[in-house]
Amino acid sequence: MSDLPNHEGFPKDSFPPRESQSPELAEIADLSKHGYQYLKENRIEEAEECFARILERDRENNYALVGLGDAARKHGSYRDAVDHYKKCLVYHPGNNYALFGLADCYKALNQYQKAIEIWEQYLLHDNKNITVLTRVADAYRKVRDFRKSKAIYLRVLEMETDNAYALIGLGHLHYDFKEYKDALGYWQRMVELQGADVDIRVLTSIGNCYRKLKQFDSGVPYFEQALNMEPENFYALFGLADCYRGTGRPELSLDYWNRILAKDPRNKVILTRGGDAYRSMEKYDEAAVYYEKALNIEFDVYAVLGLAVIARMQGRYQEAIVSLKKLTQNDPKNYRLYLELSQCYVATDEKAKALDILMDFQRLGIRNIYVQDAIAKLQRA
Repeated sequence: MSDLPNHEGFPKDSFPPRESQSPELAEIADLSKHGYQYLKENRIEEAEECFARILERDRENNYALVGLGDAARKHGSYRDAVDHYKKCLVYHPGNNYALFGLADCYKALNQYQKAIEIWEQYLLHDNKNITVLTRVADAYRKVRDFRKSKAIYLRVLEMETDNAYALIGLGHLHYDFKEYKDALGYWQRMVELQGADVDIRVLTSIGNCYRKLKQFDSGVPYFEQALNMEPENFYALFGLADCYRGTGRPELSLDYWNRILAKDPRNKVILTRGGDAYRSMEKYDEAAVYYEKALNIEFDVYAVLGLAVIARMQGRYQEAIVSLKKLTQNDPKNYRLYLELSQCYVATDEKAKALDILMDFQRLGIRNIYVQDAIAKLQRA
């Protein structure tokens, strides 16, 4: 029973031959087979009825208890599934199917440490099961244990070169720890292996690595390929818009922000990005409309900041100063607010105030190169 059939129930050949059974056992075997067939067909209630009938005859039956766990898991009732798998393990310690199902439930409930403990129990019986090993590595990644996660993924690759789950997992692991170049290597290997059949999530992940590395032009082709596969994919649209923003082409980024807004008009993050694009194009009225729409949904620091920047650009310095001062009270560690305030004071010939506001940020104990450069520039002037 170590060969997990898509971790759902028992393989057909695990049931005893019918001719060797008593009539009652033969009926239980038939109910088991029907129950698991119903599970495969997603006829959950009929499967549950079969397993319940088995338990009326044999309350410790491992096939029925695991089957009810699998049925509950398919329903998304993970806590009920946990109860069924645990009950099975009371009567049948070490049952691989109950262990596997229980661990998957803990994973779904975000109880990764419990999932790891269960999968490691399973590995005591079958330490070469790649499916389980990749799940353990995934769980260690979720609890941010880089060393153990990487070691298990690499062990899988030793057993099966270019295993897709291990390559993708290693990509996510390095990405999570901001090692974007290493993440790229694993995900690009997936593109080499799968070509046109590569998963769209691999393409957007590669694009996101290039975004994080600020190599925006390199990210564009991957997001474009993803959009060719799925024209309304949010992550591809967002990635392309952000890449064009990063390369200083706001008119192109705006096209993609607007495509997202066509589907999700109340997305305040995207509204502020659209406002930023219009502002970069010096279309201040259109930008203000987008910022106001975002604020009508919910307070947003960047929408208010955008309006303050417009006010500064249009010479309404006092209005911008009042707005920015309020923002620094709400978000005192946001360096952009201090830079904007400083620019407003420079514009009103209040150099001392401009320098003071930047020094206020420095006194927070946060090192920021942009603030340091602005201070140096003012001191030289």
